[in-house]
Amino acid sequence: MCTISWTENDESCSAHWHSENSAAPPDRVVVVDDRTSAQSAHRMIRAGTGLLWRGDFHNARQLMSALDRRLKRSAGRGPTGGDTAALFHRHRSARAERAELLGRLLILLEPDRSLSLRRAPEVRAACDHAYGTAAVGDTGRTCVSLPELLGVLSAYQWHQKGVDIPALEARIHPAYGVFSPVRGEYVDLVARAPFPPGDAPPVVFDLGTGTGVLAAVLARRGARQVVATDINPRAVACARANMGRLGLADRVRVEAADLWPSGQADLVVCNPPWLPAHPTSALELGIYDPGSDMLHRFLDGLTDHLTPAGEGWLILSDLAEHLRLRTRDELLGAIAGAGLRVADRYDTSPRHPRATDTSDALHEARGREVTSLWRLVRAG
Repeated sequence: MCTISWTENDESCSAHWHSENSAAPPDRVVVVDDRTSAQSAHRMIRAGTGLLWRGDFHNARQLMSALDRRLKRSAGRGPTGGDTAALFHRHRSARAERAELLGRLLILLEPDRSLSLRRAPEVRAACDHAYGTAAVGDTGRTCVSLPELLGVLSAYQWHQKGVDIPALEARIHPAYGVFSPVRGEYVDLVARAPFPPGDAPPVVFDLGTGTGVLAAVLARRGARQVVATDINPRAVACARANMGRLGLADRVRVEAADLWPSGQADLVVCNPPWLPAHPTSALELGIYDPGSDMLHRFLDGLTDHLTPAGEGWLILSDLAEHLRLRTRDELLGAIAGAGLRVADRYDTSPRHPRATDTSDALHEARGREVTSLWRLVRAG
């Protein structure tokens, strides 16, 4: 286990280092508190120094916000020309740098995962939810970045509250590290698209299930058996828990698998990450798919996993096309190259706030985004 060291009150101190993004600990750490100015903190994190916060917790959040504003202003002074793809990559690079620098503002968790800071919130349950229960007998403290801890707290609130899914007339409870189904338009597409001719399909595969929301929708629509897969152990546990809450555990089987389960299905549904770019965190695996790998593996494996009259449903945004990361011809070529043809397509416009946020550097592309459900069948 990696450790982090610093000097405090003339004593040498150390703690376990934990980063969900596998970020390395800063080589140098200094103790800071309420007297530390944003200007001084900005200079130190730019120099690679980690800042271990020992003041008021709310002041730590204010300092992080002040640093974020400075970093955004600095990023905004960069070049703005070039094509849309270049703008996207600059935007991603600036966000990654900002996350790395803000990640140098550090918080110390006590052995019981509490915070010994003024006006600190209760974080133990949230940390146990995200990290798992602390090992029995572990008396060491753990150092995490403040942005990560705030993400842990936010994720725990979402987990407890749940996300309302009108198509289910129920809530789905996302787990930490599992992409939350906050974009309801793709859920609505699956809830409304007509099934292949005949009754509800006896066997359905839901690939990359995440929280299990699409598997639940399909089961509620009458599918007799749904096999939902995910490579992320947190997603598998999350989907199983949601099926239990919804009373669907007898009809939805959640498996840990790298995309495909064994056998064939009458309907195969896949909502792959929409943008062919590299994720910078585990949570971004739900958004970014390097080289469109999952998309291509779904298309290439579909005919082998369909029953003779079966079909595949590909749920995909065209944002990558507006960002010039993938063309429509490339998508159609991949579909044809996999021995498939498009039987039909249903489109919807995004309803999330970023679609109309003019302060977003990519707002022009987001404003033209369309999310589609492609009905795919064998070409022959």
